[in-house]
Amino acid sequence: MERSTLTLQHITQIARRRRVPIIVTTTVLFLVSVVVAYLWPPVYKSTATILIEEQEIPADIVRSTISSYADQRIETIKQQVMTRSTLLKFIEQFGLYEKMRKTSSTEEVLERFADDIKVEVVNVKIIDKRTQAPTQATIAFTLSYEGESPQIAQKVANELTSLFLAENLRTRERHAHETTEFLRKEEERLAQRIRDFQEQLSSVKQRAEGALPELTGLNMTMLNQAERELLDIDREIRSWEERKIYLEGELATLKPNTPIIAASGERILDSAERLRALRAQYASLTGSLSPEHPDVIHIQQEIAALERDVGEQETPEELQKRLTGEQARLATLLDTYAEDHPDVIKARRSIAALEQELDRVVKAGRRKTEVKPENPAYINIQAQLATANSTIQALKKSREGIKKRVDEYAKRLERTAHIEPTYLDLVRNREEAIRKHEEITSRLLEAEVSKDLEIERKGERFSLIDPPQLPEKPEKPNRPVIIVLGLLLALGGGAGSGMLVEQLDRSIRGEQHLSSIAGLPPLAVIPYLANEDDLRRFTRRRYGIAMAGIGVVVLLAVSVHVLFYPLDVIWYAAMRKLGLT
Repeated sequence: MERSTLTLQHITQIARRRRVPIIVTTTVLFLVSVVVAYLWPPVYKSTATILIEEQEIPADIVRSTISSYADQRIETIKQQVMTRSTLLKFIEQFGLYEKMRKTSSTEEVLERFADDIKVEVVNVKIIDKRTQAPTQATIAFTLSYEGESPQIAQKVANELTSLFLAENLRTRERHAHETTEFLRKEEERLAQRIRDFQEQLSSVKQRAEGALPELTGLNMTMLNQAERELLDIDREIRSWEERKIYLEGELATLKPNTPIIAASGERILDSAERLRALRAQYASLTGSLSPEHPDVIHIQQEIAALERDVGEQETPEELQKRLTGEQARLATLLDTYAEDHPDVIKARRSIAALEQELDRVVKAGRRKTEVKPENPAYINIQAQLATANSTIQALKKSREGIKKRVDEYAKRLERTAHIEPTYLDLVRNREEAIRKHEEITSRLLEAEVSKDLEIERKGERFSLIDPPQLPEKPEKPNRPVIIVLGLLLALGGGAGSGMLVEQLDRSIRGEQHLSSIAGLPPLAVIPYLANEDDLRRFTRRRYGIAMAGIGVVVLLAVSVHVLFYPLDVIWYAAMRKLGLT
């Protein structure tokens, strides 16, 4: 049958019965915790506090090239500082972890050193000026090192702090310099790209010869203007040609020389007219008279005199016209008369004489002599006709120039359609490159100012506000806590050991235990009667307990004296409280 549920009375009885294992276990565990607390090697911690100061010049005036957050930069610097070579240099310089280096690998030593270095940021809650939302900002950070001795901890912390500060300055200057160099190279690249586009545009403009898309409106205007000029000059040419035809008709009705009228009313022929009349008469006479006839000779002499006077000799053209007329008259006579008719014979003689004269004139190379006109009306019309001819020639020459302009503008507009895609792409690319170049140039100027800001230490910087101090007491271990925890553990272990011994003991304890096992109550209960041996054991046990209690009290007093306050200080404080001093 199972035992009944434990009560406080049962627990008290068990504690009395198992007080020896409980006291022994508790004492042993407590002594172990005390020994551990005192034998645990002390660890000293030296800490430096570094303030992150904002740049002196407002960011609205000079913007820094460092865009990362402070905690990111701190972590980056930490990784740059805590490299293998740097940590090994520290270990060799300060002789760290000598015992560990004899038994552990280099990687384990470096890992231990890295674990002993602590970097903690200090954040505060602020309101973001841009979003007006609450956020956290890093205003400072602490750098600490946990070492085996106070002096070593302070020295290593000092070196680490100096390294952090120097690395921050180098990082900011390097970042500003790299940013400036990158922007300068980008500015040079864009400038060269703009020059390339400019050269390509110049080449396209030279090949286009005025057929650029940006000149399309001007070319259209000039083409329309030239076409209007062409229409106007065509109308003007037609007008002048009509006037020329009119003047030629008027000139044909006038004679170059003014006719002379005699008193009798008869028209007196001038020298040229009389010369033409004598030539006609001579042609008629040669057809009926022989060349030696006096009338023929007389007429020849008059003709020669008039030719000398007038300066006009018959030309081959005039003789050819007269010859053609005589031949036509001969043909008409042959249709009417026979070959031996006197008129036919006369006509044949006239034709023969004209042919001889034509041969003589052709051989002599005679040309028609211009007769200077005397009729004012003839001269006026002739001058107007000359003006019309010269004007028409000038207008036709101008028309050729205008026609060339029309063709040139038309060809430009035709070439524009082929040049436009390439030209517009080049213009667009050049404008984009110019825009980027201006933007990069502006950023380069800002980067130059920011670089000077970092060089002159006017930007955001780390300021050491609390240098590493020589630690007065170890950071670890916390001996009072270890002792208190050891005491709690010892009490728990003692109670556990008593319960364990009780569970392993199968003996019957008391009438209730017997009743629970047998299922029936006992008839009578005989109490335990102690003899002399039991009394002696009981006395020795009390003595041992008293000695253990005294030892515990002494141990607690020593622990308090070492870990908390000296006993003499506590004594004097107590006496002062009681008013006995």
